[in-house]
Amino acid sequence: MEKKIFSDVGEKEVTRAIVEGFAKTFNEYVESDVIIIGGGPSGLMAGRELASSGFKTLIVERNNYLGGGFWIGGYLMNKVTVRAPGQEVLDELGVPYEEVIEGLYMTDGPHACSRLIASACDAGVKIINMTKFDDIVIREGNRVSGVVINWTPVSALPREITCVDPVALESKMVVDATGHDASVVSKLEERGLIKTKGYGAMWVEKSEDLVVEYTGEVHPGLVVMGMAVSTLYGLPRMGPTFGAMLLSGKKGAEVIKEKMAVVSK
Repeated sequence: MEKKIFSDVGEKEVTRAIVEGFAKTFNEYVESDVIIIGGGPSGLMAGRELASSGFKTLIVERNNYLGGGFWIGGYLMNKVTVRAPGQEVLDELGVPYEEVIEGLYMTDGPHACSRLIASACDAGVKIINMTKFDDIVIREGNRVSGVVINWTPVSALPREITCVDPVALESKMVVDATGHDASVVSKLEERGLIKTKGYGAMWVEKSEDLVVEYTGEVHPGLVVMGMAVSTLYGLPRMGPTFGAMLLSGKKGAEVIKEKMAVVSK
């Protein structure tokens, strides 16, 4: 006789739990305080900070994984570098690292990224994966008031069968944390509401300071952070170092907190 280890739960119960659980969360976050497009380091960092402060925060990620380049570092070698003072965020997250030279720190990408993801989730961030940002919701005064989304696989379907209508989510603030693509900003540009310059050539010593400096609200209801900032303002790219991504996420969250305080008055 085989020894029984697991409970008497079958396929239908497993399926029902998944469907009902996802539907419950999705329904709750159809209206959020903040929707962050992009689950890379800046988006995760911002989500962690906002959720920790009690804001209802949703991250929308087009891939089936989170973290962007934070998982794998540079050139498919999964060592992640941060320049000072980025290591202070690693300290907050409990990520071990080593000092390579003065002012340059290195850690394992999977360890750092998993700590950041767990920290964001522990703070209360909700995440939907394999979900592609499709468009923006615009309200009075051309304010960004939400996003239009669809399943990522829909974009890979043959053209003749891609008539799958998206759905919309509403929020008080939207974040473009989509990296070089600057996907949300690009939708504003299509409508003539903003103009992007495209990111410049790599210049690490300049780029990280500038990305953090220029992080902020760029249109009513829309905050831009991470490498999307470079694309919008024509700033240098930074390559495989991630301190500015983390600090940009932190700064973007502070900007949103200030804006939300004004909105709630």
